[in-house]
Amino acid sequence: MATTPKKSHEVNKIQSALLNPEHSIQVRGARVHNLKDVDINLPRNSLVVFTGISGSGKSSLAFGTLFAESQHRYLDSVSPYARRLIDQVDEPDVDSIEGLPPAVALQQQRGAPSVRSSVGSVTTISNALRMLYSRAGEYPKGQGILYADAFSPNTPQGACPECHGIGRVFNVTEELLVPDPTKSIKERAIAAWPPAWQGKNLSRILTSLGYDINKPWNTLPKKARDWILFTDETPTVPVFPEYTLEQTQAAIKNEESPSYMGTFTSAKRFVLQSFASTQSPRTKKRVSQYMQISQCPQCEGKKLKKESLSVKVAGLDIGEISQLTLNELADKLRFAANNPAKSNAATPEKAIVAKRIAGDILKRVEALTKLGLGYLSLERTTPSLSPGELQRLRLATQIRSKLFGVVYVLDEPSAGLHPADTQALLAALDELIAAGNSVFVVEHDVSVIRHADWVVDVGPNAGSHGGNIVYSGPVEGLKQISSSHTSQYLFKNIEAQQTHIQRKQRPAKAWLTLKNVERNNLQKLNVEFPLGVITSVTGVSGSGKSSLVSQALVELVYDALGQKSQPQVPTDEAELLEQEIDITTGGQITHGSEHIKRLVTVDQKAIGRTPRSNLATYTGLFDHVRKLFANTKEAKARKYDAGRFSFNVKKGRCENCEGVGFVSVELLFLPSVYSPCPVCNAKRYNQKTLEITYKDKTIADVLNLTVESAHTFFADEPAILRALNALLQVGLGYLRLGQPATELSGGEAQRIKLATELQRTQRGDTLYILDEPTTGLHPKDVAMLMAQLNGLVDAGNTVIMVEHDMQVASNSDWVIDIGPGAGDEGGVIVAQGKPEEVAQSTKSRTAPFLNSAVKSRILRLKG
Repeated sequence: MATTPKKSHEVNKIQSALLNPEHSIQVRGARVHNLKDVDINLPRNSLVVFTGISGSGKSSLAFGTLFAESQHRYLDSVSPYARRLIDQVDEPDVDSIEGLPPAVALQQQRGAPSVRSSVGSVTTISNALRMLYSRAGEYPKGQGILYADAFSPNTPQGACPECHGIGRVFNVTEELLVPDPTKSIKERAIAAWPPAWQGKNLSRILTSLGYDINKPWNTLPKKARDWILFTDETPTVPVFPEYTLEQTQAAIKNEESPSYMGTFTSAKRFVLQSFASTQSPRTKKRVSQYMQISQCPQCEGKKLKKESLSVKVAGLDIGEISQLTLNELADKLRFAANNPAKSNAATPEKAIVAKRIAGDILKRVEALTKLGLGYLSLERTTPSLSPGELQRLRLATQIRSKLFGVVYVLDEPSAGLHPADTQALLAALDELIAAGNSVFVVEHDVSVIRHADWVVDVGPNAGSHGGNIVYSGPVEGLKQISSSHTSQYLFKNIEAQQTHIQRKQRPAKAWLTLKNVERNNLQKLNVEFPLGVITSVTGVSGSGKSSLVSQALVELVYDALGQKSQPQVPTDEAELLEQEIDITTGGQITHGSEHIKRLVTVDQKAIGRTPRSNLATYTGLFDHVRKLFANTKEAKARKYDAGRFSFNVKKGRCENCEGVGFVSVELLFLPSVYSPCPVCNAKRYNQKTLEITYKDKTIADVLNLTVESAHTFFADEPAILRALNALLQVGLGYLRLGQPATELSGGEAQRIKLATELQRTQRGDTLYILDEPTTGLHPKDVAMLMAQLNGLVDAGNTVIMVEHDMQVASNSDWVIDIGPGAGDEGGVIVAQGKPEEVAQSTKSRTAPFLNSAVKSRILRLKG
């Protein structure tokens, strides 16, 4: 598609102005990951968007090269001791970079999850709020002033002594510890006790203590049951394994010599100690099912001491004000700033302090609400935030910092944003540029790309087929580049998109009716979901979409199927505390559940929390690969089984790195660095295992193959090809089979889960629930994903997804728009129907954006 000579001249003029050597960054010979000796000039003081399909190399250029080099130069000026306190990225493989200013990266990584990290702490609003309560709060009569630290749950001065500032306590109950009270202790009524010998040992000790272990649990006196389950006493008594209760009592009375002395531990003590001290993930997983989290009874979940909670501002203690949404907080603080408490009349300095601090907090809150985050509360923990929300919190903090001459590098800041909120995001980015900074954004959102001053399109394809600069220049110039996938979607190249469009909307086969749904901001909501079609649930961030689909609908369908939802079992304290305290979902399914035989939820949670979990192990294809190696002639001769080829099993793995492939090197005043294991050279396996080859490749070589390369390599293995085909169909051909779970984005993890499901034989009548499946996807990959979802529906299944992408919504069979606003201003159905019907709604904030997408879809269908 060519531009007119006049437009071409304008593009060249803009290009020359922006690439003035005095105002540009010159990169030469970039070879990070799949980049192929990239040379490129980038303008400063501009919005530069890096685009390209997933895996093309855009993040390698923006983060792996530009940000990494900027950080490396900065760290050269920092003392070695200070360097070790900074989370460092690898030094980039690049010949030279000239004109590079200091850089700040705002990525979607959460870092180490901590329930002590919250919206308030990330934005530093909590610091100012504590100062407000300390200096201008209303104290009870006779109470002395408290310093700001007394209002922090992370200090000894402020933390509640019962829950240590977490707001929650671990509990074990009789119902959890003894799921079947009709059993006797001998029949393992106390399910929480360890299996095998250790459990039998505790039963024998109870016999020595005078308890009848053959009686049904529910016939024992309550006092005895409570002591067995909850006592902190640990008596040591003689044990006679083969004796009955009467024989044991007689033996003790006659001072007979016991087989051994045994120490008793109550079920509660065993569960809590095991969870806290064991290094075995399997044991942690087992005992965590007997623990529950509940609100701390002393501070009522507010995390602070009573003295701290007795101080009020605007009639609320600091715990209550932290539970308000940011929009509600702004209203309260405006009142506090403009209407100083009467009690401050005698101390006018308090009124001045209140006005000044409240004004400062209001400015910070305003920066957050502009970015569509007004529905969050200060106490919301960071592990519960989406990566996009966390990145926007950090962006708001940077806007407030008023830095000048900095390059901000952002990773898909529009992820999880409704199109209406994207406009506010663009205004925030413009604000950073107006302040004298440069903004480099890795992005797939078409509206963000169109807003750019400069576009760098990396590709043309993913993995080894990418890593080249397809185009670099003003947005309009991209129209001429026929090899660019981005250009085809940005400028509505009809032919390129034609094959992915669903030509005819499907009618519903039946309806799933939910009545009186209550969850978070949903109040007595009645809703009907069509079955046998694709439904997109839209609405602004915080409107209640996830509350309806990912929470209420999932729980109610599981109840209708007579099943329990299967939450991920926690393996450490942080994970356990991240779990939501049980929130009751109100409502019921009144009709349609008989048409659903199975429920599958596909979310963005990681497929594993350690490098030992990877794409190959999660999808199950690695089991087949290991069997292939075990069936080779040489492996059979050595009597190697499939377990030999697992990097988690002692006999086959490298013992120096224990199958991880790298080792940590402590450098005293420098940060610990991870270097390839010197014994196995990052191959994970010992030398004997690596001597076995299949088609001239070792098991380590196979793990290093991309999905695309593996598809060719295993062309004659149907079981492996089934998994690889599914991964290719969701656009993951560029990932390595052995790529650790810790390196995968939320969107990639979700598509791996979807691919795992696509391998299964489709039986129909399955309900698939997805949460923003297009996160991190280029429009070309979105079309590929939609083709797979349409395939699931054509096989007789139903797909319901929470989605912001209007390309997806316009190609759905049915749209339900929740809103109209976020938090208390949302939670109702604003519009529902076919996409073209919802697009005409005058009340929906989604409608104008959906209308544009629907018109484009109709044009493509006519084409």
